[in-house]
Amino acid sequence: MQVHADVNALVGNTPLLKIGSLSRLTGAEIFVKCEYLNPGGSIKDRAAQQMILDAHASGALRPGMKIVEGTAGNTGIGLAVIGAAFGHKVKVVMPRGQTAEKQRILTLFGAEIQQVDLCPFTSPNHFYHTARRVAEEDPANWWWANQFDNLSNFKAHYTRTGPEILAQTEGRLSALVSSAGTGGTIAGNSRFLKERLPGLKVILVDPLGSGLCHYLKHGEFKTEGESIAEGIGIMRLVANFKEAVIDAAFTLPDADALTIADHVREHDGLVLGSSSALNVAAAVKTALSMGSGSRVVTFACDLGERSYSKLYDRGFLASKGLAPHPRGIEGLIADYGTQLASL
Repeated sequence: MQVHADVNALVGNTPLLKIGSLSRLTGAEIFVKCEYLNPGGSIKDRAAQQMILDAHASGALRPGMKIVEGTAGNTGIGLAVIGAAFGHKVKVVMPRGQTAEKQRILTLFGAEIQQVDLCPFTSPNHFYHTARRVAEEDPANWWWANQFDNLSNFKAHYTRTGPEILAQTEGRLSALVSSAGTGGTIAGNSRFLKERLPGLKVILVDPLGSGLCHYLKHGEFKTEGESIAEGIGIMRLVANFKEAVIDAAFTLPDADALTIADHVREHDGLVLGSSSALNVAAAVKTALSMGSGSRVVTFACDLGERSYSKLYDRGFLASKGLAPHPRGIEGLIADYGTQLASL
């Protein structure tokens, strides 16, 4: 048993978990990287830690300075946890409508929350621009993490997460599947793993309301629909996503994530958040397309409890006209098979 000096040492080295029920149903091996076991409960702890360490090294973040970031929640939580270990206060600028669970956790870790109205990125009142202004107006006291364009985000996954996956799979991996919120996770992992495993397929899954899938296929950001998933989906090309090496992309609706979330909770004892459930649904579809014996890895991005008031609240889902597949996981897999056969 190891003894660690502070929470920084708890970031990373997360286990890889085989989802037994889905592996049996697909004839493939489907794994999730259990990122909810990071100290702040999400994969964003990795980026938060690397951004802070690199900012210390460059002198951009000095003792006594405060950290500000625009985020839907998890990066803010990561910054609050890691920042506290280094003695930095954190302010999070977040769009209204994020789950109450994330807001409570941010407060618990001592972060100051500033909520702003949802608006297009072009608006100066967007959470991204609001956070940037806090630092620009008082640079002596504030450091802006800038997770979308700060390549320390990419670096966290290129130098640590990717090598962990390579070691855990012993290099036997057919596909890596991931959604994207800033692009750091899919970029760092895809670039590292494809350099070592040239035959690896990297698949992007997009929720409705995000334009990444359309961008990859047509060179422009365009979207339709909306999703209850938080923290994923992009409508502009950011520095971290530019580093990604992606072979294919598709969009999945929230109903697929609901079906997967209900199934693995009942059959595997695994509670997934909304982005994680979308990832696993995409991993199932990818495994079916690659055939029996394939090995697919995706990410359980955060603690599923953070999605309770949306993903697991039947009243909320009904208000959005959402429900799991009427025939459950078998119906979802049958639909995926039909979709793949028609390609």
